[in-house]
Amino acid sequence: MPPFEQHPLRRILSDEIHARPPVALDTPACVTYLAFTHHEGSAEREAIHLQALATQLGLPVPTTGSGYLLLDAGGFQLKWERHNEFSSYCFFSRGSADDTDSKDHALRHVPQAWREAIPGLLIAATHIEVRSTAELPPQSVLHQQSPGGQALIASKVAGGAGWVLTDFHLHDGFSHFLVLDEHFTPRQAGRIAQRLVEIETYRVMALLAFPVAKQVGRLVSRAEDELADLMDGMDQARSAEDDRALLARLSRLAAEVERSVALTTFRFGAAAAYYRLVRQRIEDLREERLPGFSPISEFMDRRLVPAIDTCSSIARRQDDLSARIARNSQLLRTRVDIELERQNQELLAQMNRRAKIQLHLQETVEGLSVVAITYYASQLVNYVAKGAKDLIAPLTPEIITALSIPVIASFVFMGLRRMRKALAKEEGSGGH
Repeated sequence: MPPFEQHPLRRILSDEIHARPPVALDTPACVTYLAFTHHEGSAEREAIHLQALATQLGLPVPTTGSGYLLLDAGGFQLKWERHNEFSSYCFFSRGSADDTDSKDHALRHVPQAWREAIPGLLIAATHIEVRSTAELPPQSVLHQQSPGGQALIASKVAGGAGWVLTDFHLHDGFSHFLVLDEHFTPRQAGRIAQRLVEIETYRVMALLAFPVAKQVGRLVSRAEDELADLMDGMDQARSAEDDRALLARLSRLAAEVERSVALTTFRFGAAAAYYRLVRQRIEDLREERLPGFSPISEFMDRRLVPAIDTCSSIARRQDDLSARIARNSQLLRTRVDIELERQNQELLAQMNRRAKIQLHLQETVEGLSVVAITYYASQLVNYVAKGAKDLIAPLTPEIITALSIPVIASFVFMGLRRMRKALAKEEGSGGH
């Protein structure tokens, strides 16, 4: 290639399309699938655990950074995948038809101590038997009951290239699928097995939201009743104290609902995403109905769809409740703010009246100050005139004092007025 500057993710994104291909299966074969949810750092311990298996089997130490690994131990193959919430371990065993009758299926060659120490919490476990229709005719098993007596779920898949039978119940801790190969190619058989284990895993992962939905449903019902009671209280509130008490209760309710939303939004969103994956994998099977039997798609419509619809309904109710509480809180805050504004206006009016009274008092005091200052100043003039009465003859001290009174009063009045204007100007400039 020309020396173009490469995007750092170009190779990774290109390889992602081809990652995690299905393992080709030759009939007869056994597949055992285990899925473990991540728990208390189990995802970080998986790499060490897988490397321990490779060392025990004399295989090269694998790398797990890509989140995908395929180990071929001769007697079995292991495909490991890490997902957001869980990691899967799919074991493939090749052998004769007699090997499919083994109790451990594809796990029979896996070291027992190693498989019992897989980190995480087991969420899905599935056995798949792939048998030839020449060896096991479909009609010989279609009308048999499942090991637990439950009705079989059966359909033709892949355009009639094979058959799938199951009851979706757990037997000895595992769900079981029987795949009858009429004319599968090895890769086609591998794809069918992969879709079946994905349907089983994603079905269970989607149902993780159902217990959460039941719990949230009780919370939502109680919160809706409490919200209705608060709205009745809002209509009956007669004072600002009543509004503030209602606002405190409404804020507490909002915090409780928002906490529930924060804790459950991911779970409900994941349930919807897992359900879409289940529907897609069922469509990929290309099922054909068998007379007298329910296909996998019909079984999921009857059993899984109601649970998913319940989760979706509860999620919508919770979001709607959160929005209603927010609207009512805003309404109540507006009422409280209006009442506070009214009280502030009354307080400002009272302050304004007090300021006017203080101004009148100040003007009265200023008038008295002019009189007092004029009186004391005229007395000073009188004392001076008496001391200089020989110099001011023929005027007398009394006449001088009388003449000085209006002059002194005018100067004092003008001085106080100028001082008041200067103070008012300084206060006005300080406010700007």
